[in-house]
Amino acid sequence: MSMTPRDRVIAAMKREKLDRPPVAIFTQAATVSQMNKLGASWPEAHTNSALMAKLGAGQADVFGFEAVRAPFCLTAEAERLGCKVAIEKKDAAPMIKVHPFKFDPMEGEFDDPKTLMNADEFVKGGRPKLAIDAIALLKKSHGKDYAIVAGNTGPFTIAGHMVSTENIVFGMLMAPDEVDKWTAAMGPIVKKYSQALADAGADVIQCSEPSASTDMLSPDMFEAAAGKAVRESLAKVKNAYSVLHICGDTFPIIDPMIASGVSALSIEEKVDPFKATEKVKKRVALVGNVGSVRPLYQGTAAETKEAALKCIKAGFDVISSGCGIVTATPDENMKMLADTVKAYKG
Repeated sequence: MSMTPRDRVIAAMKREKLDRPPVAIFTQAATVSQMNKLGASWPEAHTNSALMAKLGAGQADVFGFEAVRAPFCLTAEAERLGCKVAIEKKDAAPMIKVHPFKFDPMEGEFDDPKTLMNADEFVKGGRPKLAIDAIALLKKSHGKDYAIVAGNTGPFTIAGHMVSTENIVFGMLMAPDEVDKWTAAMGPIVKKYSQALADAGADVIQCSEPSASTDMLSPDMFEAAAGKAVRESLAKVKNAYSVLHICGDTFPIIDPMIASGVSALSIEEKVDPFKATEKVKKRVALVGNVGSVRPLYQGTAAETKEAALKCIKAGFDVISSGCGIVTATPDENMKMLADTVKAYKG
């Protein structure tokens, strides 16, 4: 019996032996070219569940990838919780403009996250509810043949969005107990949202926690900043696989990332794929790590093919971009990534 793209992605998440890995973008996958071809564009696709689902299916419908994925940014949670977000451009993601809560480690002045809405209320409105609805639409339209990937944001990163990332990172040194309060408050929200996305039909919850990158924190801070919160939120999701994505050079924190209890890690090209698979030793699935800037955005189709083959030969379970796709990424590079992996014969 032939294997559907969905079958292949699910088998890869289980770390089963396959003739070739699946190819699927687990991070943001929309490009301006897809928007033009599908008639579903930003900024409208951020705030309309039908357009969100239509564009979210673009990676499969336009380029032949083996999953579909929505939504497209990391600001929906923060907006729902009170941040002012600008959703204005076709070729750029929404931007947080105002962090409404006080968190001043220098002066010792901190707002209390207990004033925020609870997790049950969180999933009932705003863009999180639109994303839940879009996942249900994707499940109906593509769920038989394609894996459904839902993206959301990690607890530590959302906490930074609420009080500013600079303050939350600085707070790790000067006021760690206050940081813990905010990150702990985000945990139940991430847990509830992740489960709601899974219940709507997502096979995979891909959670981005970029503020926990080694570019922002020393590796020994990871567990206190993000690891324990991810373990109590994302890793608890039922009836879906959990994927933790962190930007930058995550090699020094691969072990604590695995210890967070997720099903898979999504890592950037800053980590050599052979070193990554050697260190992970199949303890979790690995997703990545073809460079989203180079080769996908700035490189050639030939360079994209070379990078994809390197990830296959290294033993990645799902061949994907290392991070979110740049909206101006050329069609030929997107198609080359999909075609190279699907044609691989070992």
